Amino acid sequence: MKLLYILYQIFIALPILLVATIITCITIIIGCSIGNAHFWSYWPGKIWSILFCYVLLLPVTVKRNPNVKKDTSYVFVANHQGAFDIFLIYGFLGHEFKWLMKQSLRKMPLIGKASESAGHIFVDKSGPRKILATIMHARKVLTGGMSLVIFAEGSRSFTGHMGIFKRGAFQLADQLQLPIVPITLNGPFDVLSRTSKWPKWHPLTMTIHDPIYPECKGEENVNRMMEESYQAIMKGLPEKYQGTVENPDQ
Repeated sequence: MKLLYILYQIFIALPILLVATIITCITIIIGCSIGNAHFWSYWPGKIWSILFCYVLLLPVTVKRNPNVKKDTSYVFVANHQGAFDIFLIYGFLGHEFKWLMKQSLRKMPLIGKASESAGHIFVDKSGPRKILATIMHARKVLTGGMSLVIFAEGSRSFTGHMGIFKRGAFQLADQLQLPIVPITLNGPFDVLSRTSKWPKWHPLTMTIHDPIYPECKGEENVNRMMEESYQAIMKGLPEKYQGTVENPDQ
């Protein structure tokens, strides 16, 4: 079965997904330039992500939370198991959002330009003024139910376990006084880990937890939201991925 799945990927899935990626990027770039960027920045990427999972025959389960309202802006915070985290969230979250992305991703051919056209937020950590500019940009974007998605660890796991959370997502939520929604992702590590070169078949699961609302403003609020988010995401992981493992590049 493993051999058949690899042959299926080589001769059927990967050619389809390569063409779909190119078409999606071009569609986003052109669509956002001619108008209605609200539509073009979200739906092509969502359809592309769903296609990625289904063409690779990956079952997807989403455990939704009725307390997460579509007309409310949130900062969604997720663990980062692997590359398929992106497809799972983009395709199945069911809430319009912008990614908070590393500045280096802007240089990726086509994808970087499409992400820029779609209005995703690139983080420039070169100085305090750049960080402040990122916060001000996010304040303008996160209105009318538009949300933000951040991988709190900052980099993919090497083991499937969670690493240490960075404070940036929670400081941003504190500054903007937005609720945090923790998300537990299971399966992306087993599909394509950071050290793997070829996808494997494995179910994907996304668990959306209760929102964590700001109670005040400042370090106490940041620390509380970060700890509660960490514990919520950790509880959603299977036993084999329980516990904290520090990533070398964190």
